[in-house]
Amino acid sequence: MSTTSMKDVVIAGSRVRLAGGENRDGSGDGPIVVLLHGFGAPGEDLVPLFRQLDVPRHVRFAFPEAPLDLAELAGPSYAGARAWWMIDPSWFLPENQGKLAERAKSVPDGLADARARVDAVLEGLGATREKTILGGFSQGAMVTMDVALRGETPFAGLALMSGSIVAADEWQPLLPKLAGVRVMQSHGRTDPILPFATAERLRDLMKTAGADVRWVEFAGGHTISMGALEALAKLVHDAFGE
Repeated sequence: MSTTSMKDVVIAGSRVRLAGGENRDGSGDGPIVVLLHGFGAPGEDLVPLFRQLDVPRHVRFAFPEAPLDLAELAGPSYAGARAWWMIDPSWFLPENQGKLAERAKSVPDGLADARARVDAVLEGLGATREKTILGGFSQGAMVTMDVALRGETPFAGLALMSGSIVAADEWQPLLPKLAGVRVMQSHGRTDPILPFATAERLRDLMKTAGADVRWVEFAGGHTISMGALEALAKLVHDAFGE
């Protein structure tokens, strides 16, 4: 993808990069893959994935930017970094790494706003859920799950890359909404940020609820593996055809 083929627009107050589709600039009304970046990443962080994924030409891509500017909240050393909500830094202290259940039950301040922003972007794009794959990395994967569970209509697919569980008590009764939904979930076995065991727990909960989960684990940390990209491309092909 050349940089000139990408559109940089504002939709419902959120900056969004658009690419792909027949015109290669994200325009049109074809099916769409919407990918949400992680905490501390720039808004365009996941845009290069468009170049790496072998998907049908009519598939469009959208990359919404998270609302929080970390440079404003945490200083100039975070220039360009964005977040869907502020994280509690104590989560990453060694003494708290074993508190998986407590972390999973926490409801982050800003989660509801992040969900509302993504829903507004989807509406602004004219993206119907049956023609949309929603996914994300890390914090973006958590937003993806929350958006998916709160709506009444299932997405064509979900892509959860190195995500985790939050708002567990709120999510649990909503999980049956994922029955029959295609889900690609990936996680590194040595992830030092979001524990592998919690990702396994999320996988098992989704499977029990009837989701069609393709699980991709890899020997690595908090990243997106080549296997995850291959599984994401297959998810797109399965959902939107050749």
